[in-house]
Amino acid sequence: MILRRIAQSLFLTATVLSFGSAALALEEGQQAPDFTLPDIAEGKPPITLSSLRGKTVYVDFWASWCAPCLRSMPLINELYAKYRDQGFEVIAINVDDPIEDGREFLLDTPLDYLIATDPKGEMLGAYGVRGMPTSFLIDRDGVVRLVHMGFRDNDIVLIEDAVRVLLDAPTP
Repeated sequence: MILRRIAQSLFLTATVLSFGSAALALEEGQQAPDFTLPDIAEGKPPITLSSLRGKTVYVDFWASWCAPCLRSMPLINELYAKYRDQGFEVIAINVDDPIEDGREFLLDTPLDYLIATDPKGEMLGAYGVRGMPTSFLIDRDGVVRLVHMGFRDNDIVLIEDAVRVLLDAPTP
């Protein structure tokens, strides 16, 4: 189990480094790259970022071997429950390979928001993810307004404040 986690960490590092200049982190103010990824649950339709245009979207990259990821996800789920009726959506992108590791975590920690899978790490490169977890708060127009790396329990306050600002922003 420990060797698999080490191998997964090395895979993530190699994947991010293999994208060369594309591995530069996506920055606040830039357009979020669109994606269509399979849902982690078999038999569900794919998840597409552009289908959520007009909403505030939190895109969160995670893996089952990332302890801060696992701590953040239930807190993000609470945030989602609190603001989803106001136009807040969450897409968690799992990068586990094999995907069963992510699915196993979700058996013990059910979440209400969308969960996509990206085991080949294609979106890691497109978003310039350098570490886990990394999240991107995207406004109604598809522009990144917050890039957040890592997670400590008090970070949820910062994230919620940013979500509220975007939800309260006037629509054009």
